[in-house]
Amino acid sequence: MKRLIERSRSVGEVLRWVTQNPGKVSASHYPIALHKLGQLLQQQPGPPMGAGDSRGPAGQVLEQPEFHVLCQAIVSGCAKFDNFSIVNCLYAAAALGLPGESPLVRVLEDESRSRLGRFNQKDVSMVFSSEANNKALEAIFSSQLFYENRQERFIRSMAEWLPRKAENLTPYTMALIAKYVARHRLREPRLLDTIANFLLKRGEQLDSKVIQKLVFPFSRMNYRPSNHGELFPKLEAILEQKASSSPLATVNILMSMFQLSHFPQTVLHQVFSPGFITNVMSSPYALIVRRYLSLLDAAVELEFREYSGPRLDPRYRVLMFEHALTADEANRKYSYKGLVAEALRQLVGEECYRQDEVLPPGYCTDFLLWINRSGTVLPLSRVPAASRATPATSPVTVSLRSSVLALTSDLQDFAPVVLSVNDKWHYCQNSDILVGSRAMRDRHLRLLGYCLVQLPYTELEKVSGIEEA
Repeated sequence: MKRLIERSRSVGEVLRWVTQNPGKVSASHYPIALHKLGQLLQQQPGPPMGAGDSRGPAGQVLEQPEFHVLCQAIVSGCAKFDNFSIVNCLYAAAALGLPGESPLVRVLEDESRSRLGRFNQKDVSMVFSSEANNKALEAIFSSQLFYENRQERFIRSMAEWLPRKAENLTPYTMALIAKYVARHRLREPRLLDTIANFLLKRGEQLDSKVIQKLVFPFSRMNYRPSNHGELFPKLEAILEQKASSSPLATVNILMSMFQLSHFPQTVLHQVFSPGFITNVMSSPYALIVRRYLSLLDAAVELEFREYSGPRLDPRYRVLMFEHALTADEANRKYSYKGLVAEALRQLVGEECYRQDEVLPPGYCTDFLLWINRSGTVLPLSRVPAASRATPATSPVTVSLRSSVLALTSDLQDFAPVVLSVNDKWHYCQNSDILVGSRAMRDRHLRLLGYCLVQLPYTELEKVSGIEEA
């Protein structure tokens, strides 16, 4: 039956084989028949078929009694179909141009959604691409199976058609897409620009919590959208109006903009104002906001020198991070850090470096060393205690600018070096571009006077044995 369907030369021939031989037709034959119908219709002259279009040869086929018999057979039996047949029927129905409200498409979509947890990755991708409507996208991106697995090829194909459908998506669905893209570090410019355009058009209607979800992928992927010249000023205007309605979201949005080296001065005046500070300090999320405000304040100190507005009261300053990031801890077994640590121990000795040192304003470094003017790595015992304490243990309340000056004055004798192991998850997927938080960390460490030595995983994975390391 499969060969007969595939060799059919006309729409009528396909429909006759399937409808007149019900006993010989299995579930796997239905998607083959729908695919073949789509191919034959593409070969017929006339305007291309649109969903629900009853004009021309394609529209006439959809109205044929034999086609309705075929559709009814699928509707009646799809609950017993295997996953492969369900997915391929849905994919073929979409390619055929069947309207989303047709009984066949509705039944197949409902059956697909009920089976999402049992679909493999290829099945999920095919369902996703064939169901491209708001309800379907929401269901797919809410699926734990889909969310936990990276679909790079599918995301690239989605970037082709999403711009045309974005206007019909809800903010919730677009936020789900943004969350997925950020989680898997998928730096797909067309998709990110689509999110940015959606945000530009709908920003005033969105609350701050939704805006922060839509903005986050840009900073995560260290990507300035193509419309940033319009988008960033608009976000500033929105934040000015909504800053106090959701303080944590406001601070998160500011952090994203800072990571992209954009500093909205008017919003900073609000965020560092006594009223805003008093409000957030009495809230349940006071500690996390203090951490973010402390890092924002440090960024102003280092990167936005022309700012002359209010700053964070020194008594509220804390370290942004007190230990390694969660992602680094979770991926420890995949890191090259252990290899580098052992190589460093054998090369210079444990007395010549510190590991996992947290430097103000709260950046965890992999290895910290001191090197004199001749290029020799110094034992910690030979580094003046005062200089050693400046980068590593100085109180957060001390001005970072003062720390920079103190550090610079000692460069005549030695220079502090940060050895940075950049593992795979520190980069955007399949890219040599560091994620935004890592890139900002590096900028700040350099501005603080540290020399950075980068050890990218792409180089470390070529190393064979401890001697090469």
